[in-house]
Amino acid sequence: MLVNGAGATFPYPLYSKWFDEYAKVDPSVRFNYACIGSGGGQKQILEQTVDFGATDSPMTDENLARAPGKILHIPTVAGAVALTYKLPGSPRLRLDGAALAGIFLGEITKWNDGRLLGLNPGVNLPGADIVVVHRSDGSGSTHLFTDYLSRVSREWEARVGRGTSVKWPRGLGAKGNEGVLSWVKQLPGAIGYAELAYVRENKLPCAEIKNAAGAFIVPSLESVTEAMVAASIPEDFRFSMANAAGAGAYPIAGASWLLVYERQRDPLKGRKLVEFLNWASTQGEAMAPALDYAPLPDNLRTRILQRIKTIRY
Repeated sequence: MLVNGAGATFPYPLYSKWFDEYAKVDPSVRFNYACIGSGGGQKQILEQTVDFGATDSPMTDENLARAPGKILHIPTVAGAVALTYKLPGSPRLRLDGAALAGIFLGEITKWNDGRLLGLNPGVNLPGADIVVVHRSDGSGSTHLFTDYLSRVSREWEARVGRGTSVKWPRGLGAKGNEGVLSWVKQLPGAIGYAELAYVRENKLPCAEIKNAAGAFIVPSLESVTEAMVAASIPEDFRFSMANAAGAGAYPIAGASWLLVYERQRDPLKGRKLVEFLNWASTQGEAMAPALDYAPLPDNLRTRILQRIKTIRY
């Protein structure tokens, strides 16, 4: 049996591992996953062209109201969006919300701008142009990054705002995490954002970002976990971890969700999907740290397993 899904690129390295491992648990089912971005995942679950969607940004009330049935958000893991760059010698780079907003708004255009030098004393930043790279497709990573920028910069919130797709004031657009990193690797002076697992896989540097407590934090499993623990998680599991409180919390962190209908149209597929969700929420979580994702805390997983029980097929 083939179960079809589509959506987020952010958790794809982990989902790919899950699908391979689950084939050993239940050889009767195979998962076909189209890695098309969170916007595509939301669109396809609404159109019922897939059995499940995947997203790194919660669906809006407006989109949920368009659905032909009740859609559940099932949190899977949390991860970080890292800022990576191409500078001579790959120096350690520190950035805060104001500097990031300035760079992506086009107000900071040179690497040796005084605002960047002030954040990085002793670092030899070149006088080169800053080349901004961003996602061109609908993306949960974009939502997470722009949600963070909207929380730390009133100007960003007023001019651009948050979303899976926004009107970027400047920069080169690229499809997927892979596309962004391809440009960053090629272009001297480039800066772009991508999911941490992809940045590490490509052996690229990560900027330290100033968090709500005033500390400069590198994205890591531990700093994402701290952000998740600090987050307030409502009954419907639609929540944000951006700029979370916590001394060691990485500020550009977020969860990922699978999107499934509470009432499944195909009884057999519905049962197979529920069995997979139960496995992913228990055994699958143990595979997350090795791929740079933070597993869900036990108290949240208990709530999720109860929610999975409400799925009808």
